[in-house]
Amino acid sequence: MFKEIKNKYLRYSTIFIFFIIIFFSALQLNFLWLFGYSPSVRDIKAPTLRVGSELYTSDGKLIGRYFKENRTPVNFEEISPSIIHALVATEDVRFYKHWGIDVQAVGRAVIGFGKDGGASTITQQLAKNLYRTRYNKSQGLLIKIPLVRTIIVKLKEWLTAVKLESNYSKNDIITMYLNTVSFGNNTYGIKTASRIYFDKEAKELSTTDAAMLVGMLKGTSLYNPTKNPSKALERRNVVLNQMNKYKYLSKDSLVLLTQQPIKLKEGKMEDGSDGDSYLRAAVAKYLDKWCTDNGYDLYEDGLKIYTTIDSKLQGYAEEAVKDQMRIIQRRFYSVWGNEDPWYDSEKQKVDYPARAMKNLPVYSLLQKKFPNNPDSVLAYFNKKKRMQIFTYKGDRDTLFSTLDSIRYYGKIMNTGMMTMEPSTGKIKVWVGGLDHKFFKYDHVNQSKRQAGSTFKPFAYLTALEQGMSPCDKFTDKPVKIAYQDKGETKYWEPKNADYSVTYREMSLRWAMAKSVNTITAQITEKVGWDNVVKYAHECGIDSHLESVPSVSLGSNDVSVFEMVKAYSTFMNKGVKTDPILVEKITDQDNNVIDEFKAKTKRVLTEEIAWLMTYMFRGGMEEPGGTSQALWEWPNLFKKNNQIGGKTGTSSDYVDAWYMGLTKDLVTGVWVGCDERTAHFKNGEQGEGSRTALPIFARFMEKVYLDQSSGYTYGPFPKATVDITRSYNCPSPQFVRDTTTTDSVAIDSTEFVPETPETETPSATIEPEVKSDEKKTDPSQNSAPAVPLTKKEERELRRKKRQEEKERKKIDNI
Repeated sequence: MFKEIKNKYLRYSTIFIFFIIIFFSALQLNFLWLFGYSPSVRDIKAPTLRVGSELYTSDGKLIGRYFKENRTPVNFEEISPSIIHALVATEDVRFYKHWGIDVQAVGRAVIGFGKDGGASTITQQLAKNLYRTRYNKSQGLLIKIPLVRTIIVKLKEWLTAVKLESNYSKNDIITMYLNTVSFGNNTYGIKTASRIYFDKEAKELSTTDAAMLVGMLKGTSLYNPTKNPSKALERRNVVLNQMNKYKYLSKDSLVLLTQQPIKLKEGKMEDGSDGDSYLRAAVAKYLDKWCTDNGYDLYEDGLKIYTTIDSKLQGYAEEAVKDQMRIIQRRFYSVWGNEDPWYDSEKQKVDYPARAMKNLPVYSLLQKKFPNNPDSVLAYFNKKKRMQIFTYKGDRDTLFSTLDSIRYYGKIMNTGMMTMEPSTGKIKVWVGGLDHKFFKYDHVNQSKRQAGSTFKPFAYLTALEQGMSPCDKFTDKPVKIAYQDKGETKYWEPKNADYSVTYREMSLRWAMAKSVNTITAQITEKVGWDNVVKYAHECGIDSHLESVPSVSLGSNDVSVFEMVKAYSTFMNKGVKTDPILVEKITDQDNNVIDEFKAKTKRVLTEEIAWLMTYMFRGGMEEPGGTSQALWEWPNLFKKNNQIGGKTGTSSDYVDAWYMGLTKDLVTGVWVGCDERTAHFKNGEQGEGSRTALPIFARFMEKVYLDQSSGYTYGPFPKATVDITRSYNCPSPQFVRDTTTTDSVAIDSTEFVPETPETETPSATIEPEVKSDEKKTDPSQNSAPAVPLTKKEERELRRKKRQEEKERKKIDNI
């Protein structure tokens, strides 16, 4: 068809233009996969800046970010004019005149073979940054031909630049460029760079600040002011000269500004937004499946994630943890002094540092390197080096060897705490440990530890499910339970925490409140330990539970997350509610992408759930209840406020727990050392009521005293269904209470009967009365004294005879 054109010059020109059109069409379409990806019109109109996602509390406070490139976009109006002037003067002086390709600069580059500078415009650099035109995945089969590859890449950048110019204004293009460009140190975008280097907003940057940042674009490492201040200063002055050359800066100003030093001021984006945290890691794990299912990248798609966390409650919890853990750590050091605290359950000393050293990956490498020279291996771990360590007075620089570090952190007590609204499933507090910078392990949902006596309520729940009532009685006496282990009959003989029994009858409520091991064991044997496991799983415990006689005493490992979920079932009228950590997710323009609701399932009747909450109140109301240390915080009990709870301490005081319940919130607290062989020596130092309970008390006191928190004083909800079982059975009040600790005792065949104590009727008053109960004389409500058993009567007579003999001896002197 070209032969019809008679003029050969016109014909050749037409042929040339035709093939140019064919070539660029093939380039755009990636014909035969020769050229690689080129952005489509849709890509141009919806550019992806690879913006990190932001993490907010439920009340809108920014607490974290997820990013591969640390960037926060800004609008043109938020950028200082000095930045625009410096960028244009240095990178693209004809930016406002060309249409994406600077023909004059291209000609100069071709004639001078690039010696007089490049020809890349700001728009072309944006195309490269925004669409990664030079990445391998953007290149086709022709990548293997060096010169052709370079030409194709440049042509694609030209093509993309023209598309950008045809769809966006000059101000939009320069704004997108400043939002995408790197400023080193994983700092992307002018807003982030302004904050990181000068602790300013982008619109507050001075001329010298702007010149320094623009100067870095030529080489973010070479001209980095923190690494190469002299080079950065030199490059900044080059930019200032360019600004003067193109009339953006007067001569006088140039002379004055070039004499000024670089003034850096290190900053960070916003509270918590520049670092990692337990909550940030937990949300990332929580959303992992959601992102996969919905095609989002948490680190590049600019999501706004609104958690269920209440910033005030989170702050109060962190304060309570810090205050109490400082006391616990001081107590732990005081108990052990210069002695190593690592002992196993048989009271045998454990060489924890040597074991931890051998578990490090570098240890096996060193053994291979020095197979016959163990001293060289040990010398490596004993070599001192400068490192930063955690202390309660702030991070501290010190000289530690690897073994020093192992020994130091092997004695640090840690904690995990979670608070949840039972009615909604919303997690309001998440404290994974002391400091995420030094202790990465999350003690809310990653760590699993022996639950101790906090697991006992599941045995009492099973008893209620099988028809018993809170008033049913068992006797505190020695117990010997037979069970089968791999075809062999074995016997388990649990003991109370103080290694004594009282031979006293106790109601289920009283026994649970005092945390009596022998009665819990009897109940477990009667209802079946398989059933205890069943109901624990029903309420929300997800971990595998060994079905053994000791299951109710907390011999299995569980997480704080699971325990809070399970206890919340009781406070939510028997409806198990899966905790949620995220309420909603929006895009950058605040359009809602997804909202989250808790999954629920009824697992208990309302009557059983209410009876369990009544049982939990026994920790405060029954004689010797293990929650009564809460009375030390009188602010917790204003306006008829009620609190239920359960303490727990595992064998050898390794793990300490407290599960606290109010009408609105359920809180779980664990305290212990990550190294299980490190523990306190006795209950006075390390039981749950002395370690974990005070954290709950300090936290709730702060919550109640803040009237704006939204959580108020008040009693537990009244029953909304008929309570058909007897529950109002006040226990006798004893003058002396010897069950002062709450620990899972070791197995033993020995026991020492305790001399009976004097008792007086309890002053406990139960406000709730069954609707079908008849009114009686108030005097009849006092519980009669529990009659002595025959064995107790014999002990009393023996004691009296002994006292009589002693008196006669004194008379004869």
